[in-house]
Amino acid sequence: MAPSKSIAALRDALSKPSVYPHAPNEVTLRQTHISIVALVPPWVYKVKKPVELGFLDFSSLEKRRTYCEEEVRLNRRLCEHTYEGVVPIVDTGDGLRVDPAHGGDETDIVEYAVKMRYLDPEQFLDARLARGEATASDVDRVARTLCAFYKERTSGPEIATAGWIENLRENTDENFEQTTDQVGTALSQPAYDALRYYTDRFYDQKAALLHRRRAGGLVVDGHGDLRLEHVHLTKDRVCIYDCIEFNERFRHLDVANDVAFLAMDLDFQGRPDLALRLVDRIAETLGDPELNQIIDFYKCYRAYVRGKVEGMRAAEDEISDEEREASRTQARRHYQWALRYAVAGSDPLVIVVFGRSGTGKSTQAAALADDLGWTHLSSDRVRKQHAGLPLDKRASEAERERLYSADMTERTYRTLQQRAVERGREHRGTVLDATYSDPDRRNDLRTALRAADIPYAFVELQAPDEMLRERLATRSADSATASDARVEDFDMLDARYQPPTALEDPFHVRVDTEDAPEETTLAILKALIRLND
Repeated sequence: MAPSKSIAALRDALSKPSVYPHAPNEVTLRQTHISIVALVPPWVYKVKKPVELGFLDFSSLEKRRTYCEEEVRLNRRLCEHTYEGVVPIVDTGDGLRVDPAHGGDETDIVEYAVKMRYLDPEQFLDARLARGEATASDVDRVARTLCAFYKERTSGPEIATAGWIENLRENTDENFEQTTDQVGTALSQPAYDALRYYTDRFYDQKAALLHRRRAGGLVVDGHGDLRLEHVHLTKDRVCIYDCIEFNERFRHLDVANDVAFLAMDLDFQGRPDLALRLVDRIAETLGDPELNQIIDFYKCYRAYVRGKVEGMRAAEDEISDEEREASRTQARRHYQWALRYAVAGSDPLVIVVFGRSGTGKSTQAAALADDLGWTHLSSDRVRKQHAGLPLDKRASEAERERLYSADMTERTYRTLQQRAVERGREHRGTVLDATYSDPDRRNDLRTALRAADIPYAFVELQAPDEMLRERLATRSADSATASDARVEDFDMLDARYQPPTALEDPFHVRVDTEDAPEETTLAILKALIRLND
């Protein structure tokens, strides 16, 4: 075999129409962190990059050929009419040629490609969603296709070993180990630590459920990469392509793990209704009521995997600046979704960060909102916006009197409540930041959220009086903060605060804020995870 070409040289060669046997008018190249894909209708050629990433090994030409053959074999299970076979890429002396007529001598082959039929890009499920054309009927067709596929995938002792908790943990631990360099950019340290905490806690608490599913034959040789862009719909058939061929560890998995990827993608694209329908249809058809008990864990896992992959892609040298920024954004958004599943499951959640002045409500609410990708609604900001006052200047005495009048306070809290309910009805989470010193106001909010069937959690921040006084003393008249509370207001504000009793609400947790802000954020996230058990 001839020496393999560099990724850059191969990409350059594949961009030329003359290298293909049918001489297409144009070539569109796409690449991931592991492959280069040439779109040359009516064909598509996919070439594996010579990379070794721990979870896959394409380092030799022979390995790349083997995995190309595996890709064809495995993908014909759900997309039989698309995969044509494996073809050589040959160095002819006059340049590279893809699948030349004479086939090439073994010594001339520099790469192999998977040859596929070109599929109409407008009919992929992600494209249909983007146009607003995806329907419940589409989801039902996909669910039926998957259920038929899973029913044919009889589990066996070798495959079922993937369901042992230590093997599941190998996958999740690997994800965390491979994303340490993304902490501080794509996700915060508290978010990273909270996701590890959630994962370890799930294994401990749901061990019996995981063992039942393993022993019950629900670990199968599945797809492994079930994403919206891998589902193609025509009037005649459903084609689900591009499964995992390079690592059985990612393809031997619980049915719930497979389905969770597609359900997570639907959530991510703003269609939680279709995600719920997909999961319900599959659970019903397979007779698997426990699928709903485990789906959020696997959605979290899948969102984290997507964050990892996009983060890896953003670090590649050969992609454009525009692609790099897009991947960074996608990585961050997927990590936010992973954390949402950990703290709230698949439902929206209203997190009410409240407590006495100086406890760090605004700092913590902002950190939570940033980690979760949710809107932060602050009473201080809403109050000043209603009054038409700048957010970064302390109000005068006359302005303070108007700001903190009974009418303005009522208007402020009513706005917070209305916006939280509106967002919850739109299936969007919210972080509220206010003192909520009055138990009647807390009860009003609670009643409104329950009436709208929106989950909530009250997070009460606490700190010793001495620390609160110190924090308030640091707020000078020129500090850039929407809050006007200062140390001279402490006694008055403290007298007004009526803390919740132990009987007030089961969805109420208390968190001390004496530690560094990041440690407090992690403590809040852990408390929310425990509350969501």
